[in-house]
Amino acid sequence: MKALGKLARGVQSERGITGLETAIILIAFVVVATVFAFVVLTAGVFSSERGKETVFAGLQKARGTMEVRGGIVATSTGGAIDDIFFAVASTASGESIPIDPAATNNRTVIAYRDLTTVDNDVSYTVTPIVGDADTLLEPGELSIITINRATDISPVPAMGPNVRFTLEIQTPVGAVLDITRQLPTALDAVMQLH
Repeated sequence: MKALGKLARGVQSERGITGLETAIILIAFVVVATVFAFVVLTAGVFSSERGKETVFAGLQKARGTMEVRGGIVATSTGGAIDDIFFAVASTASGESIPIDPAATNNRTVIAYRDLTTVDNDVSYTVTPIVGDADTLLEPGELSIITINRATDISPVPAMGPNVRFTLEIQTPVGAVLDITRQLPTALDAVMQLH
């Protein structure tokens, strides 16, 4: 009987969890879950905004890019290149690109490089073929850019047979366009460079 009395007292002295304690624990879990959900949602919204900004910046850069239409043509006399011609247009659904060689800011810059010559600001002339004659290359327009070896590139490059050269067209907003060509072993009066 004595053992039964000890067992009965042991059962009576144990405390149970009250409804108030259960409610406090449940509220704590809800608050922690709410804070965690808020942090996750805020991080998701922030990262999607950054992603959207990146996409729009990429679209703006792509829309401000020009492309070469057709071939690169060179003329020569006396064993050296005289002029280089190529047609340019803005990319499909692109932005207007300033192509005024006389502008002092917000302009398209052409650089020339070969093994012996570097000119980071080549002079050039623009002849409109399709479109108006303003200083912007707008969607649907086509213009010819002409570079004269003797007057537009400084120092004047040799540009004889087998010379490999690069023209780098840098628009104010769009991507840089590299045109790399090698002159043939025998120069003709008019050549399309490949």
